[in-house]
Amino acid sequence: MGIFFFILFTLAEIGLVVLTFTKFREKASWRKNRAIIRAAEVVLLLGMVLVPTTNLKWRFFGALIVLAVRLLIAGIVWLVMRKKSNGLRKKPVTVISCVLSVVLIAFSLVPAFIFTNYNGLPTTGEYQVNETSAILVDESRVDEFESDGSFREVPAHFYYPENAEGEYPLVIFSHGAFGYYQSNFSTYEELASNGYIVVALDHPHHSFFTKDTDGKMVTVDEEFIYEVTRDDDAVSKEELMTDSQAWLKVRVDDENFVLDTIKEANNSGTLSTAWHTSDADTVLSVINRIDIDKIGLTGHSLGGASAVALGRERTDIDAVIDIDGTMMGEITGVMNGEYTYNSESYPVPVLALFTENNYNMIESDESGFYHVNENMINNAKVGRIVTFENAEHMDFTDLPLFSPFLGNMLGSGERDNEEMMNTLNSVVLNWFDYYLKGNGALNIQPQY
Repeated sequence: MGIFFFILFTLAEIGLVVLTFTKFREKASWRKNRAIIRAAEVVLLLGMVLVPTTNLKWRFFGALIVLAVRLLIAGIVWLVMRKKSNGLRKKPVTVISCVLSVVLIAFSLVPAFIFTNYNGLPTTGEYQVNETSAILVDESRVDEFESDGSFREVPAHFYYPENAEGEYPLVIFSHGAFGYYQSNFSTYEELASNGYIVVALDHPHHSFFTKDTDGKMVTVDEEFIYEVTRDDDAVSKEELMTDSQAWLKVRVDDENFVLDTIKEANNSGTLSTAWHTSDADTVLSVINRIDIDKIGLTGHSLGGASAVALGRERTDIDAVIDIDGTMMGEITGVMNGEYTYNSESYPVPVLALFTENNYNMIESDESGFYHVNENMINNAKVGRIVTFENAEHMDFTDLPLFSPFLGNMLGSGERDNEEMMNTLNSVVLNWFDYYLKGNGALNIQPQY
């Protein structure tokens, strides 16, 4: 869609040049034609934005503002000087004006070039899906990323079956490093359409951006970015383990707090002062429909690692899925230059999903850091590993569908992204159906 408008607006600017050179050469005529073309551009883009079926309209807001400002300037100049004829319009000036206009339009349409009109995938369940959200404030924790002593805030986004009676299992999702709560939007909708209540968390300062209770934008912490993206060989094993445990602690504390607060609200039938939401009635209604005895955990990358860590820590978790995450919480220390792993059997059915490349890295890793995944699965009471061919790390999220440009930049393979997410979502649903609902049989292959 962005390409369409760029081509259309470029042709309009070129058309203005042609008209100026061949028919309306006087400056007064050029000003009038310029104002008319600017008005047509604004009307066309505004019409598209106002169409109810258009998704992700924000991609065009920047361009709309730029075009509106250009129209305002062109209109004022034309009205002020409409009775003046200042000679012929100079060709070089006209051409330069056209080039600058095209460049400006191109920059204003960058969001439309980068992002698609993606709005999720078709779901397979019987229920329509709705969503609501809240921010939970943990007054027992000071946010270590803030300098003002403020309490830790955790945004929680609920996806649930709409107008459906009964109780449904709860699934908590944690995004990856620099991720966003909607990273696996299609996964949440697929689960909710099949009778689950999904709570996707934002981890402030670990997420790319989120908002706090004051409406202020909270962006990812720079030191966290440095620690996660640096070369592992540049630091000692002890330092790497210390940092990774600190990352996990932030995540696990967030998830523990959210789970405990949801269970408290489910038990009491009321929302405590920890809840901050403009949709309290809906949030409470959704919480009251949770089957609190059936809880699953999942997440992507660092979020998958935190799901595994929390599953070992709590006794009320019934199933865990790690989506391409290194289970760093299972590393217990460093002895004689080698990592040591938790030897206690993992107590919860756990499914580990990896790209084929990441799984092969386990076999070839000389540091021992990534061996923890295989060690943990082999030591679990119920553990499965599933690999995906021709996929990369970000193919386990909706990002390549939402923005092919960013997906390729951050890691996307040759696999069809829509097919990949449909396959992933079916595997996730099958695992939770079996262990949270006791439905059907496990039909999960070792490789897809």
